[in-house]
Amino acid sequence: MNTITIEGQLRTGFGKSSTRQLRSQGLVPGVIYGGAQEVSFAAPAAAFKTLVYTPNFQIAEVVLEGKKYRTILKDLQFDKVNDHLIHVDLLELVDDKKIIADIPLKLVGTSKGVKEGGRLVSKMKTLKIKTYPKYLKEAIEVPIDDLELNGNIRVEDVKADNYEILNSPRIPIASVVMTRQLKQEEAAAPKGAAAPKAAAAPAAKK
Repeated sequence: MNTITIEGQLRTGFGKSSTRQLRSQGLVPGVIYGGAQEVSFAAPAAAFKTLVYTPNFQIAEVVLEGKKYRTILKDLQFDKVNDHLIHVDLLELVDDKKIIADIPLKLVGTSKGVKEGGRLVSKMKTLKIKTYPKYLKEAIEVPIDDLELNGNIRVEDVKADNYEILNSPRIPIASVVMTRQLKQEEAAAPKGAAAPKAAAAPAAKK
């Protein structure tokens, strides 16, 4: 499990003026919650880049005045005008306390349907799960070797030990659809096969 380190400082002032001052210094205010107490802090905007601008699931170890907090990213706020990061919410990981997190999905293997000429379509990027911090991992692997043409893999098909999956079980995760070429071939094939049967049917009735 990849862990990044963010070094910051505890916030001593609050309110709009204090927040504006922090941002003018290139600092992003944030909150760590979920532990024994809520912690307000600020850290350089650059320190959040590898946490925010990536699809990967990571642990963020926040260091504040010598104390370390193991956290995961929960929420972000961006400025509506310049799109700069302006606030971060982090959830502290407590060993004996279950947390809710969005874990990326990783499709592994090559489906039967793709081998037959179909196209794989990914419909979900993450699953919302509930688990203890020790079971967190970078991705949930979903085998797709048996996924056939026009078939679906749904949330209920995912096997993930130690995870309570919170998404609706019937939601599709991935499917294999026909390409345009396959659709054209399928549309053409039945016409030739159906013609003799149609001609033979009246003769059989007479």
